[in-house]
Amino acid sequence: MLELKHALDAKGHCLLEMPTGTGKTITLLSLITSYQLAHPEVGKLIYCTRTVPEMEKVLAELKELMDYRARYFTDAPGGAPKILALGLSSRKNLCIHPWVSEEGSRESVDAKCMKLTAPWVRERAGQDEDIETCGFYEGLEGAGPDGRLDAGVYTLHDLRVLGRKQQWCPYFLARRMVAYANVVVWNYQYMIDPKVSQMVSREMERECVVVFDEAHNIDNVCIEALSVNLRQQTLDAASRNIQTLKREIERTKQTDAGRLRAEYQRLVQGLQAQGVLQQGGAGEADGTQQWLANPALPDDILREAVPGNIRRAEHFIAFLQRFVQHLRSRLAVNEVVSVTPTAFLEKLQEEVAIEGKTLRFCYDRLVSLMKTLEITASDDFHGVHMVADFATLVGTYSRGFAIIIEPFDDRLPSVPDPVIQLSCLDASLAMRPVFSKYQSVVITSGTLSPIDLYPRILNFQPVCVASLNMTLTRECLCPVVLTRGGDQLPVSTKFDMRSDPQVIRNYGRMLVDLAATVPDGIVCFFVSYLYMDTIVSRWNDMGILQELMQHKLVFIETQDVVETTLALDNFRRACDCGRGAVFFSVARGKVAEGIDFDRHYGRCVVMFGVPYQYTLSRILRARLEYLRETFQIKENDYLAFDAVRQAAQCVGRVIRSKADYGLMVFADKRYQRHDKRDKLPSWITQHLKDAHLNLSTDMLLCIAREFMRSMAQPYDRAAVGRSLLSEATVNALDSARPPADPMET
Repeated sequence: MLELKHALDAKGHCLLEMPTGTGKTITLLSLITSYQLAHPEVGKLIYCTRTVPEMEKVLAELKELMDYRARYFTDAPGGAPKILALGLSSRKNLCIHPWVSEEGSRESVDAKCMKLTAPWVRERAGQDEDIETCGFYEGLEGAGPDGRLDAGVYTLHDLRVLGRKQQWCPYFLARRMVAYANVVVWNYQYMIDPKVSQMVSREMERECVVVFDEAHNIDNVCIEALSVNLRQQTLDAASRNIQTLKREIERTKQTDAGRLRAEYQRLVQGLQAQGVLQQGGAGEADGTQQWLANPALPDDILREAVPGNIRRAEHFIAFLQRFVQHLRSRLAVNEVVSVTPTAFLEKLQEEVAIEGKTLRFCYDRLVSLMKTLEITASDDFHGVHMVADFATLVGTYSRGFAIIIEPFDDRLPSVPDPVIQLSCLDASLAMRPVFSKYQSVVITSGTLSPIDLYPRILNFQPVCVASLNMTLTRECLCPVVLTRGGDQLPVSTKFDMRSDPQVIRNYGRMLVDLAATVPDGIVCFFVSYLYMDTIVSRWNDMGILQELMQHKLVFIETQDVVETTLALDNFRRACDCGRGAVFFSVARGKVAEGIDFDRHYGRCVVMFGVPYQYTLSRILRARLEYLRETFQIKENDYLAFDAVRQAAQCVGRVIRSKADYGLMVFADKRYQRHDKRDKLPSWITQHLKDAHLNLSTDMLLCIAREFMRSMAQPYDRAAVGRSLLSEATVNALDSARPPADPMET
């Protein structure tokens, strides 16, 4: 709290590594909402999470905080201060329409919703009763100013319940109330992805406090948000979309040409309002006025003007056709080609006479045209949207990107699958608008070590950087490093060792012995899906899997979300009934990032190997080269940092409170080395004793038995709720930092 308050007082950004399960969320909510009360000039708290369950958890904790305040503010006039807090997610998570909400994918729900709520649909519905609209949306619109939320904390579930009760659309209600809320909880993409942030967070004031929770992977999220892959199927779909748009333009010209003229006029008027254009001479053939660029204006303002050659709908369609045709020609390669955006644009200009500055407005121009043609942005137009997104990014950024054209997947070189990959190499490009717009941005997680690398990767200057330790009433964490199997041979997932039958057998024997020793749930993380499939298959052939299932049931994460959810549910049921279970998962997977294995669901976690990224990936190699040249970060340093933070994130899943306990097994001889171990968070390394390093399977089992026996002893859980700080410690902390305000006492 001291470090956080220091950052808020200084109106700057901060990096805080707080141990997993020690109350990061409630600490952030308590201090920042209290700071809002003490400093009314501070704007909203915008709390960003990565998954919907995390979002619900944040809002549930905020509810508890508000209930706590209500109990202790009884003497204050008017009672406890009221706040409005809500979560905003996609239509898929908030829709309550009977048949729209049943759609399988997010894109399908968006498309169906837009077809019921688009302005032109509602306008026609007023004239034709057969045209269907959404009753919940109409109910919210009909409520007018009364269609609002009272003070309180609203989870996504609460919004859906309220929507059914009032017959209001929860999604559009949340969108409406974001402007009035004190606390908003939503996904990272609402801040980082420029296409989404332009819609939902454009109006946010500078004084807002932005928190990115569980932000150890924030650089990868930024890179994904600004990267686009185009395959042959995407270009085929885009061509079909363009032909559809062409037909719609011709139809509109015949039935309602005024709409297209009005759109053109809007573009021109919008530019005139910016002072970019001045009135010219003679009128054009369709009666609209001609506008000429003012050469006296600065270049940066002129660049913001939509170029004249794509203002007309038919000209824009012809432009898209030429661009897609050029992409097709670039896709026809027999070997890997890597070019910079500048080189790509030079060839584009040379071959089809398209300028880079025109590409910058491609996405916005497409959205405007589809609105004019009254076409909802459904998944049917996904192809042309991808192409427009690609065009806008290429036209906007000259540095920090690489365009890599591959004739086939490098893991399946025998299968032709050409792809153009526009890959962002610089995570700071996505974060720069956030850091510059908001005065305080808090980046926090349980696994930010080594913490000094994040300011370099994200290219910002934090006013506060702190890695905090955990105070425990008992030694409930037991990290150990396994380097050898029962036969004393080394174990590792290094490429030259991972297929060794002895290594696979030693890993399997160790897991069988642990399953016989550790009660309840065991969670295992592998370095990749491919390696997990291989090792499980080999264990099955060796009879190890059958032996393991004599002790505990086995469940496996797959790349199918529904299957994994079902496996997790059955895993928890097996643990609840006392049978115990083993869950096989993958580092960097959904389970490793967002699922907690607290209490009896995770008494032991095993990290099989060091989860390095696929180092032969050309995109990764391009990014490593960029990091080395731009930020002077060595390739090996970044790869080791990325792998160890993933491993720490995996093992941190099993400890969620001070009353919890868990055994953490790092099963790879490479964790014995200082360059790996020193990159682990300090709250793990402070519990890593010398006697727990360089273990064989037999030694590991001795430590596991001793640890589980000691943790099973009667324990005064009430002690956890009492303060662990003495009065002297509190006074020392209080005087450690001078007050920001001289009048503050």
